[in-house]
Amino acid sequence: MSKKQLINDGNMIKPEVFILDVDGVLTTGQFFYTDKGKSMKVFGPDDNDALSLLKPYLNIIFITGDKRGFGISKKRIVDDMNFPLKLVSTIKRVEWISERYPLKKVIYMGDGIFDKYVFKEVGYSIATSNGDESARGSADYVTKRSGGNRAVAEACLYILKRFFKVRKFDKMGDNIWKKN
Repeated sequence: MSKKQLINDGNMIKPEVFILDVDGVLTTGQFFYTDKGKSMKVFGPDDNDALSLLKPYLNIIFITGDKRGFGISKKRIVDDMNFPLKLVSTIKRVEWISERYPLKKVIYMGDGIFDKYVFKEVGYSIATSNGDESARGSADYVTKRSGGNRAVAEACLYILKRFFKVRKFDKMGDNIWKKN
């Protein structure tokens, strides 16, 4: 459990928003360049499906500091997956988040060298297994999977179990998950 915010007088505070960094979390963090510039990113499997399971429980927002690759991320996240994507500097994320959400009700997932500063302020933090050492060391939970390789899917299933007590598959259809 978080050493800080998601416990209030012994009771767990329900998170309201899941904010995810894009590069290194939803993607492998690799950028492919041609003589025309940045042209591709690698997005992993299953993450969109798991985010769809989590969507009824939390507001989900993606953020990126990658100006040059924003169009690539927008195509996948906004156009294909139908989630919001915001351009937010890596060094201004705590400020940006706090202007929009109560920090104690935020779950943040990151991997980079500056994410440890965000992790210290939000209610709950998740790092990818291949994230920067300082991020992993500051996170409340570290995925077994790496960024761009189902780390987001793993985090979504973990959040469903940890914060919403969702544990079992139901019949496929509108009610995929049962609450226990």
